[in-house]
Amino acid sequence: MTIAKTVFLLVASNIFMTFAWYAHLRDMRHKPLLFAIVVSWSIAFFEYALQVPANRIGYGVLSLPQLKILQEVITLSVFVPFAVFYMRTPMSWNYLYAAICLAGAVYFIFKPQDKSPSHPPQPSSEVGR
Repeated sequence: MTIAKTVFLLVASNIFMTFAWYAHLRDMRHKPLLFAIVVSWSIAFFEYALQVPANRIGYGVLSLPQLKILQEVITLSVFVPFAVFYMRTPMSWNYLYAAICLAGAVYFIFKPQDKSPSHPPQPSSEVGR
């Protein structure tokens, strides 16, 4: 349940983040930059209001690297529909390739870790040169 709550909050947070970061490119192109900054910061407040509790809730169950990779997967999952449907960016095979790379990152970051190295580090003869 903790992971589900974390994922829900991170998805909601990412929706706000994506709009704060990119929506001004479509909706406020002809507005002064300061106006776009203030509006984006206002939207980003809600992103942080969701993201901070999400990370606090998830950190007890997930490691920091797992939280970060989860965040990246959610970011791509939110960004692609935003780019295609809201910003009207053409769909590209590159989205699939990026998703495949992230799937690899998810695999490796959630894979149980070997606690001891198979080969202990050897002292280097180059030390002190």
